[in-house]
Amino acid sequence: MEKYIVVIPTYNEIENIRSIIEATLSQGPLFEVLIVDDNSPDGTADEVKKMMAEYDSRIHLLQRTGKLGLGTAYIAGFKKSIELGASHIFEMDADFSHNPNDLNRLLSPLLDGKANISVGSRYTKGGGIKNWPWDRLLLSYGASLYVRLITWLHVKDSTAGFICYESTVLKKIPLDKITFIGYAFQIEMKFAAVQNGFKIVEVPIVFADREKGKSKMHSGIILEAIKGVLTLRRRGFKKYYQTN
Repeated sequence: MEKYIVVIPTYNEIENIRSIIEATLSQGPLFEVLIVDDNSPDGTADEVKKMMAEYDSRIHLLQRTGKLGLGTAYIAGFKKSIELGASHIFEMDADFSHNPNDLNRLLSPLLDGKANISVGSRYTKGGGIKNWPWDRLLLSYGASLYVRLITWLHVKDSTAGFICYESTVLKKIPLDKITFIGYAFQIEMKFAAVQNGFKIVEVPIVFADREKGKSKMHSGIILEAIKGVLTLRRRGFKKYYQTN
């Protein structure tokens, strides 16, 4: 049975949460949303609960005790989505930097059998970024080049967080071995997938910087990514992520 679950981590997204859920569910009757909320003090989870009553069984909520990191939020969301019987599982931000109207474009190559994972890519032909200062753009693009050089991962936008997985991918990757939490988490997941023989395709998207709320980026996340790439290369040689 086809079921598409979009995992959206949240922390203080009260300004966006209703509209992002409505936009996601409007993509088709097989789409569902799983909100993983890190105990937002602004009432994000309470708003999700109101919507759950309105939308029957298409909205799900995982409430956590505090800010435990983006990577752990997605891992929890992946495990719950598998438990709910999803055939395809998405990662998406809550702030409309990822356009819900692109969800079916990400899904399409997987349904056509062209790949097991699709990445909404800013740096492939046709992709782009809006509303970023030049220094952040340079940092992001440089990071992607750095990742490709060190890991030999043939993905132009390795830090991208707008992704669609076949559920078989997330069932095979040893999720408990995924250790990074920020941008390095996104790189680690792609690296682990390739280590297990899965194919990734990049779908061009235009990434728009958030218009509401506050950015979650900080220097620690960037430093983790720089160090994490070297760790991934060492783990690759040891076949750390490969499963039988």
